[in-house]
Amino acid sequence: MNLFEAVILGLVQGLTEFIPISSSAHLIIIPWLFRWDDPGISFDLVLHVGTFIAILSFFWQDWVRLVRAAIASIIERKIGQDTDRKQAWFLIIGTIPGGVVGYFAESTIEELFHQPGAGHAMGAMITMAIIIALLGAGLFIAERTTRPVRGINQMSLKDALVIGLSQALAIFPGVSRSGATITAGLALGLQRETAARFSFLLSAPIILGAGLSSILDVRNELASGTMLQSDLLVYAAGFITAVVSGYLCIKYLLRFLQRHSTDIFVYYRWLLAVLVLIVAIARG
Repeated sequence: MNLFEAVILGLVQGLTEFIPISSSAHLIIIPWLFRWDDPGISFDLVLHVGTFIAILSFFWQDWVRLVRAAIASIIERKIGQDTDRKQAWFLIIGTIPGGVVGYFAESTIEELFHQPGAGHAMGAMITMAIIIALLGAGLFIAERTTRPVRGINQMSLKDALVIGLSQALAIFPGVSRSGATITAGLALGLQRETAARFSFLLSAPIILGAGLSSILDVRNELASGTMLQSDLLVYAAGFITAVVSGYLCIKYLLRFLQRHSTDIFVYYRWLLAVLVLIVAIARG
């Protein structure tokens, strides 16, 4: 992987982590389409650290407020009707399903999609295309069967659990963490911006956990000699690009969702699924 490819993949990660079109799928599809070498799971996870920094930076005031609220609720042993305290615990509870599924299923998914050549196999790509299309259909239906009227102050424990369970599905490339959680939020009647904001905050602990493991992987690869010091520049380029593009994506996506539906992302998912199917069959 060269510097240009690292920057492109960092840009792709920063945009697709928050737009509901699946970052994990794009990090497999882009190298596959252009016949680049697979950068590997450790590089993918370094890019995820970049998007975690973007979430942390954009929502830093929210994080300070929510952490204080969580600590206060523990000290006082009371949540009550305080919105910040409830939201803090909703995020904690909603993170559990994704964390559990990721812990037990990550190695299986890595074997299917991240081993050398595995993610390029025709069967794997067709499966991914079907998942991309199905999640698009779910988002399409959610937009048309519910009224997105409830704000963050009206969220319930049930909402947090359902959205948390939907995040667990993102272990499969093509689902999209933000896609699954925003779809669940819309299906529950949350406003688009509320669903997206809660989705982004909810993703932070999972992304951080994956990112910490990537730091260990990079350290081990450097120690074993499988990664050269010069490779760190490539990783750094992808990381910085992911931070900047991720931050800007959050900013403008939240504005977009205040006035527009998610239909444009649905149509993109369907077109991408068709493209992947055609190329996979042609190359198969």
